[in-house]
Amino acid sequence: MARKIAFHLNCLEQGGAERVVSNLSNRFVENGYEVLVATEWQGEDEFWIDERVRRVHVGLRPGDEKKGRLTQFFLRIRYLKEFLKKEKPDILIPFARKALYRGLTAAFFLKIPVLISIRTDPVGHYDRPFDKVQIPFLFPRADGCVFQTEGAREFFAPRLQKNSRIILNPLNPKYIGVPEPEKRTKTVVQSGRLVDFKNQVMLIRAFHEVHKKHPDYDLKIYGRDTEDGTKELLEKTIGELQAQDYVHLMGASDSLEKQLPDAALFAFSSDWEGLPNALMEAMALGLPIVATDCPCGGPRTIMTNEVDGLLIPIKNQKAMEDGINRLIEDPALARRLGREARKIAERANDEAIYGQWRDYIDEVCEAYQKKHGG
Repeated sequence: MARKIAFHLNCLEQGGAERVVSNLSNRFVENGYEVLVATEWQGEDEFWIDERVRRVHVGLRPGDEKKGRLTQFFLRIRYLKEFLKKEKPDILIPFARKALYRGLTAAFFLKIPVLISIRTDPVGHYDRPFDKVQIPFLFPRADGCVFQTEGAREFFAPRLQKNSRIILNPLNPKYIGVPEPEKRTKTVVQSGRLVDFKNQVMLIRAFHEVHKKHPDYDLKIYGRDTEDGTKELLEKTIGELQAQDYVHLMGASDSLEKQLPDAALFAFSSDWEGLPNALMEAMALGLPIVATDCPCGGPRTIMTNEVDGLLIPIKNQKAMEDGINRLIEDPALARRLGREARKIAERANDEAIYGQWRDYIDEVCEAYQKKHGG
């Protein structure tokens, strides 16, 4: 049954949740569903969506920016509610924290099931005073929830855990099936935004020690500047270590599937994440990987230590250094881990993830109809 699906999030700017929504929207509309994406604003650099997907603005309107924060809060809910009453979707799927609260509030009494999706580590994001008021009141009204990891699911109340699914992010097809290189370069790589929680400072300091032992290797970090001061801190660290000749900030790239495959290894250094797309993409490319076992369990969800990568403690520079050295010095291990890592594509290819979302949406809608009639 082709349903009418409404996704809700802030915008479609480059980010994990936004990438998943754009991917799912395109897949559902390709398969005959009517799909709407209700956003609060238009970003500067956004993911592409199929022209058959209807993008609807539900955010603040001209003049609203002059009003108080509390008034703006209620206006956002009001505009989303007006959208739901007009469009009457079969299901509303809000992504990310504030969108979840807006969606659950706006859908009150509208006879529309709400399937929420938690996209980050709940610790530090769903445990603030505002959350402790909202969650007990709103989350019991969710008709289902998609988590990315078991660690994220365990944070919440048993009722929400029971009424949920863990679904991985879909891999971009361009990362799947890329041939294994005949020979790897002497370059360690990382991809991801330049942002504090990715702890690229620790990676640079660890690689500085690696370089003393392996002076013919360099480090390339691909990722856009988030303008939170991280890029400047990384540049300062590189300068202090006099590492300009072997540590390079490469900037953002849209062709990582061409730039990363022949690297010696991929180093993932985050202190926390949801489910890191960059790590999944590196696995799909068959890169040997050393990764921090960060909360809320993203790397542990997709990797098994010593099977398809090396997992190390967070914020541990020596462990990162040792992991990189081990993969450089043991080519047979690196080759085996990289080939096993490729198998992530069997679990997280576009079709498999779309199918899991489709089946869960059907289940939530059918349960809602059975409970409420119609």
